[in-house]
Amino acid sequence: MIKFPLFKDRTEAGQRLGAELVDYAGRPNVQVLALPRGGVSVGYEVARALNVRMDIFMVRKLGVPGAAEFAMGALATGGVRILDDHLMQALGVPDQYIRTLTARGTLELERRERLYRGGHPQHVISDQTAILVDDGMATGSTMRAAVKGLRLHLPSKIVVAIPVAAASACENLKALADELICVAQPEPFQSVGEWYEDFDQVTDDDVRDLLELAWSHETSLVGRHGPDTPK
Repeated sequence: MIKFPLFKDRTEAGQRLGAELVDYAGRPNVQVLALPRGGVSVGYEVARALNVRMDIFMVRKLGVPGAAEFAMGALATGGVRILDDHLMQALGVPDQYIRTLTARGTLELERRERLYRGGHPQHVISDQTAILVDDGMATGSTMRAAVKGLRLHLPSKIVVAIPVAAASACENLKALADELICVAQPEPFQSVGEWYEDFDQVTDDDVRDLLELAWSHETSLVGRHGPDTPK
């Protein structure tokens, strides 16, 4: 039974996750898609380790009443919504609460994407190997929404890459993703943050700064990857 932090911070988690993904290093048809906000810090280190391009893929967690960080569902770009019906029934979550939360979440998802991109177009995803990265999974709802939304962009392969996750969340993802890479699946698992020594909130400014660094690095990859155009 593991009861101590597995990672110093998201930077270390990304470095260790990158080491697990070495088979994808340097491939011109591979890109890391990080889930804001915490996943961007991890994804940046993974993209650096693999020397591949990085972008974001927008998702928005739908938290349970009174515990916003514990997901009962999630939204993803393209109008995708995933709900944990069993959890909602067990908690007695009203339908009106879900509708209100979905409407607010959709607006916030769109606002954040505009803020983070700053006019930078989304990378072409079709026929690419997309490595979806987050800082951890408790229920897996957010990542399931991301995988479902990403399928609409017709990637050739979806790899879900996570530093730490509940075993049950990983099991649920195996049927959706083409490959699942997880550094650790400790039990019992209550929250992602318990496995990090430093799990401070990633800010919008942090996300924008890391994206600017990642996108500026793309100039050295143009010859290998070829020009990109928005999908």
